[in-house]
Amino acid sequence: MAGVRLRAAAEQLRILALGARPGRCSACAYSAAAQQRSTGDQSTTDDGGDDQSYAMRSLEKKTTQLEEKVRDLTESYSKAVADSENVRKRTQKFVKDAKLFGIQSFCRDLVEVADILEQAVIETKQKGMDDVSEILCSVEGKLQSVFTKHGLQKMTPVGGDYDPYDHEIVCHVPSEGRRPGSVATIQQDGYKLHGRTIRHAQVGIAVETQQ
Repeated sequence: MAGVRLRAAAEQLRILALGARPGRCSACAYSAAAQQRSTGDQSTTDDGGDDQSYAMRSLEKKTTQLEEKVRDLTESYSKAVADSENVRKRTQKFVKDAKLFGIQSFCRDLVEVADILEQAVIETKQKGMDDVSEILCSVEGKLQSVFTKHGLQKMTPVGGDYDPYDHEIVCHVPSEGRRPGSVATIQQDGYKLHGRTIRHAQVGIAVETQQ
């Protein structure tokens, strides 16, 4: 009787053991799945952080490149504006000079006419031809007035310093009270057109004489 009970108890234990083993395997499988899902979530989180960091670095790089391009374009634009302004100023100066000095050759010819008139006035006075001298003097004055109107002026260097840009030395004369090195006489008048010398004055320079 005791043996039968013992066998029955052993059989029940075996049945319980068989029933408990599948449950334990299910629990293990669930635990493994949960761990794998947790690991996957962590991996996904790490991958998302790496992607975001890469996107930020890429955006910063593009921003830096765009800033460099903007800086280069700004510099190129500034240079282009400066070059354009220089060209505009040079063009304006060229046009202005063309207007002012376009008659330069014509003026050179006219001052020779003025020389002839001036010489004629002197000669008629010396010959006592006062009426003719007066007429010629009037014509010369009118001509000089026209010269002045158009920016052509006769130089008056006597007593002033010698200037190689305006004067041509043709002789030296004793100072005789004049400052040595100054312009003492004029052999031929010089002229300027709007401040530019178109004919040098032929002058004599005062020098000290040895006693």
